[in-house]
Amino acid sequence: MKKTLLLSIFASVILSGCFGGQQKEETWTSLIYPDKANEKRSKKHGVYKTLEQCQVESKKELEKLSLSTRGTYQCGLNCEYHEGMKLDICEKLSK
Repeated sequence: MKKTLLLSIFASVILSGCFGGQQKEETWTSLIYPDKANEKRSKKHGVYKTLEQCQVESKKELEKLSLSTRGTYQCGLNCEYHEGMKLDICEKLSK
């Protein structure tokens, strides 16, 4: 009985180390679109730790470029560049 209990505890500790713990840090990428009607053309502005930071900096960049009325932005969660598609793929997009 003790042997089975010890083996179960040992197995639980090993498995939790393999499958748990390490969570991916969230990053938000600012994507600026100079023309609201054409979201195929975008400019990567920066990468931020929070959605709120991304939103604030994206709005500032649109104002700086005088695109507040013509352009728009999106913030992408954990974006990675896909070489074959030649664009950033994000887990989620938010405005």
